Formats: sequence, structure tokens, C-alpha cells
Amino acid sequence: MNFPQYRARRTRRSDSLRRMVRETHLRPEDLIYPLFSAFGDNIRKEIPSMPGIYQQSIEHLVAEARQAQELGIGAVILFGIPEHKDPLGQDAYSDAGIIQRTIRALKAELPQLTVITDVCLCEYTDHGHCGVICDGDVDNDATLRLLAAEALSHARAGADIVAPSDMMDGRIAALREALDANHFSHIPIMSYAVKYASAYYGPFRDAADSTPQFGDRRSYQMDPANRREAFREAALDVAENADFLMVKPALAYLDILRDIRERSDLPLVAYNVSGEYSMLKAAARQGWIDHDRVMLETLLGMKRAGADLIITYHALEAARLLRS
Repeated sequence: MNFPQYRARRTRRSDSLRRMVRETHLRPEDLIYPLFSAFGDNIRKEIPSMPGIYQQSIEHLVAEARQAQELGIGAVILFGIPEHKDPLGQDAYSDAGIIQRTIRALKAELPQLTVITDVCLCEYTDHGHCGVICDGDVDNDATLRLLAAEALSHARAGADIVAPSDMMDGRIAALREALDANHFSHIPIMSYAVKYASAYYGPFRDAADSTPQFGDRRSYQMDPANRREAFREAALDVAENADFLMVKPALAYLDILRDIRERSDLPLVAYNVSGEYSMLKAAARQGWIDHDRVMLETLLGMKRAGADLIITYHALEAARLLRS
């Protein structure tokens, strides 16, 4: 193809032509909306570092989930803010815990909405780490038992998908074994397969009250410098029978997203994390960018890199634009 016989601009001349040749599509049903469930009644507390996102009690959370469903968003993912925290994060795997109560309320009011649950201990431990502490670090194998109990309690409450985000070795096999042994072999596992120790998580730790009280999470989350390690992490989770793979964060790791897409045919999820959301909001408030266009372009880039689904705090506003 050579100019002037070939002219690439021929198919860019109008909206209609551009739509006809568009290669990547972003739809409301591609989006998963994160929700933060807080213990108590009549709570709707905006997170200062995440404008438009709230810690909210169950009745408000259900109302917002209904909005999501009405906009064509098919799934939400739940994070909990319990009344009490302790060294073992017992609220995480209590049948009376905040997430278990939230699941039951959502399934009673919105039975067609897919409810995904974050399986981790960091929101429930008083030290803010993702597992049981032993000698100043997280004890991998002791943590697996609690994560399996947490996933099982979510399944009993009615969760449609469980999503372990802890980054313990062997967690997918541990959850699969527990679910299968208790008549929940039908429940899929969405693995945070490739999760980096990223500074982009800062606002989330405000949202979930999960900042570590000592040290950091680099002994169990991945080094941002590593690419090939991501292949091993994803392959291990595939071998342990994960049903979905995830890359987190998304924006600075689009190369990793593409790498995993090329190596696996499992459904692939990108997590458009809190720091990515907050930077866009801050720039828009300064008048430096066109918020809506940059937001949709960012999400489209994640789809183009290989994501089938995107967890994003932009889900409601993106869905409204996509439906307009």
C-alpha cells in the first residue's frame, strides 16, 4: 500500500466511517464497579482522595449497585470496612461479617447482579497486612487457611465470584479445594494473578482503612521492575484452576496486560486502580484535561491491550457516557 493510491484518511472522514472500522469496543458490561461497605446505618462518607467514591452503609450501597445495574454494568466487587479489627481479621470470615451481610442484601434486592468479593485480610486486621503475622512478616501457609475460610463464607452468603487479592503462594489451590469440598464447585475464582507492590494504591488504603501499620507489602506483592515473573505468577494460577486472571495496576502495566493476554485464553481483568482514578480527577479539577475524553481513552487503552473486563471507579460515569 503506497500513497497516493492508498489514503488512510478515507475511513476517518465521518463518525459513521470511523465506527465501521473501529477495532476495539468499550461497553458498560465490560466494567466492574468497586463498592466499599461500611458497618453501621445511614453512612455515606466521601473518600477525600477519591472524589465521587464513598464508604457507605448497606442500604446506600445497594442503591448505588442498583444504579450500576440500570446503566448496564453487570458486576460489582465488594470491599469491607468492619466495626472491629483484630490481629487475625476475624470479621473477614465471619458469617455475620460486613461483607457477608452486604452480599445477602445485594442478592435479595438485585438477584441478577453479579457480586464479586475481594478475598483478603488487610481491611480486617489491626496491623493492615494481608495475612497472619509471624516474626514481623506474613506467614504464607497460616494465611491460606484463613483465606479459604473467608472465600467459603462469601460463597455461603451468595457471592457469585471470589477474588483473592492477597498474593500468598498457593492461594488459588487452597480456595478451590475449600470451595469444592463444600459444594461450591460452581463458584469461579478471579485471581489477582499479577499484582505489583505499587504506589498507585495510596487512595485505596484511605478508602479501605488498610494502610499497613508497619513495613510494607513488598515481601508478597510483585516488584514493579519485573516482567518475566508475571508469566510465572499467571501460569501458577492457571495450573491451580483460576477462572479469571487479573493485572493490577493497569495503566503503568499495559505491557504486562498484553503479555498475559498473549499467553492465556482465560478471561483477563485489568484493575484501573485508585491512584489512576485520583490523578485524572485532580487534573480535571485543575482544568488541565478533558475529563470524560481522557477517562474513556484510558479505559479503551486497557481493552486494546487485551483486557476483557475492567474494574474501575469510573464505571458509573463511563457507563452513562457510553449509553448517551
